[in-house]
Amino acid sequence: METGEHLTPARLRTLPSWLINQLAISANRLTDRALAGTGARRHHFAMLAALEEFGPLSQAELGRCTNIDRKDVAETLNALADQGYVDRSPDPADGRRNVVTLTTAGTAQLEHLSTLVADAQGELLRSCSPREREALIAQLTQILDAL
Repeated sequence: METGEHLTPARLRTLPSWLINQLAISANRLTDRALAGTGARRHHFAMLAALEEFGPLSQAELGRCTNIDRKDVAETLNALADQGYVDRSPDPADGRRNVVTLTTAGTAQLEHLSTLVADAQGELLRSCSPREREALIAQLTQILDAL
């Protein structure tokens, strides 16, 4: 094997599932690095984004729309509430559940995190033109929607 050659077997490099997984690992590392020092994690960003877009949601709804496990939803919401980024209050329609609402501080934090995450996305896709980025996002969305 010559220097500079890929050490990954060709069979793997032709599998979309393997490529997507490797890309996801790299994307998560870049995002984690971008958020380092903020006290925020990817789940924080996802939940704040969901609350901004959809408005007040139950914990279960937040988990479903962000695809975050129930246990992680509870832990993340505790952290976000402790920092004043979300409020939790009893649902007037169903007192057994809480409704989570984005606060003004949470909106400001989301804007800050959005800038950092956008920078990480730029680094991830630096080899792609803007048109290629749009096409990639469209294709990935199409695949996810079909699943």
